Amino acid sequence: MSTSNSTYLSFEQAINKLEYYCAYQERCHKDVINKMYDLKIAKQMHDAIIVHLIEHNFLNEERFALSFARGKHRISSWGKNRIVTELKIRNISNYLITKALKELDDQMYYSTLEKIALQRWNNLTDTNLDKKKAKIMAYLIRKGYEYELVQDMISYLLKLEQE
Repeated sequence: MSTSNSTYLSFEQAINKLEYYCAYQERCHKDVINKMYDLKIAKQMHDAIIVHLIEHNFLNEERFALSFARGKHRISSWGKNRIVTELKIRNISNYLITKALKELDDQMYYSTLEKIALQRWNNLTDTNLDKKKAKIMAYLIRKGYEYELVQDMISYLLKLEQE
């Protein structure tokens, strides 16, 4: 009976697996470190592997942060607050977070907010306007949009409803 829990990879095997892992999609340092633990790579090799991945441009936190912010906004319609929170969870520096947020075009940001707000507003079946406003506010705040923008959007939606 063999135990697969004690499988240790050589340095070259670990490098190959992690190069493939990083080439597949952008990763941050935290993702790579977690993957090394999952692969049961000896802790003594972690620093050398990270250095190798950075030197060979497989791992780049700035590229990750920029890609993450663009993708999460474009694909998942996340607001800035949610993106910032998720990047902080991944131990991305404040400098890189600020730089990543600059990737979000203001025009696109507002149009995305309007699109998801209108879609959600039209899907809500509540007849009580206060409940409907509370639900749309909670939804947009969860998505990570700023409170002031959400308030403005709700005012806009109410105007549309009255027309």
